[in-house]
Amino acid sequence: MTETKKVKVKVKKRKINIKKIFIFFLVVVLLGLLFWVINKLPLKNIYVIGNNILSDKEIIELADISDYPPFITINKKRLVSNLEKNPYIKQVRIEKKFFNKIYIYITESKVLCTHNDKIILENGEEVNNIYNITQVPILLSDIKEIYEKFVEKMILVNNDILAKISEITYVPNEVDQERFTFQMNDGNLVYITLSKITKINKYNSIYSKMEGKNGIIYLDSGDYIEFR
Repeated sequence: MTETKKVKVKVKKRKINIKKIFIFFLVVVLLGLLFWVINKLPLKNIYVIGNNILSDKEIIELADISDYPPFITINKKRLVSNLEKNPYIKQVRIEKKFFNKIYIYITESKVLCTHNDKIILENGEEVNNIYNITQVPILLSDIKEIYEKFVEKMILVNNDILAKISEITYVPNEVDQERFTFQMNDGNLVYITLSKITKINKYNSIYSKMEGKNGIIYLDSGDYIEFR
């Protein structure tokens, strides 16, 4: 009977590489420290662009970043949401740039006129005149029946011309139920209808031909001037 030989298996013991483990943990610690430092870096500069009615300070406060929070925690969607709650703000665009800078681009709602101590904005909303806006016309008449169309058409009036209108009065007649008079700051009176509202944008050209005289300008029909 033959004897079976026992084969001896040598088990190789692995040595723990202390150096590699140390380097690994050192890298983890350094990355964690770097992330912590970055996370704590505050917002450095805020730039507000495009605002005329609201001040930079008010916009920064509305955005809720007046305390210059950590830059990495600033959420652009939240900032936009905060700002667009103000009816005077139509649109907002936010850019986060290097060196912890925030750029806030504001598009304000167009102010069409005042009515009963309220401001009428381009979206048709009537809001309190908290900014004491005066460089817009005063609507003297009640125009509930054609309010939406009035707003829709007044948006088409250029801002520089809008600033030259002092008063707006609703004066419908049998021919046109959308007829208005614009009392201009220079003393002229303009008759116009909503369907022809863009004609008022040529007011500067019309006025230059009047040679300093005052009169009634009929843009509702005929496009002629009756001098006073």
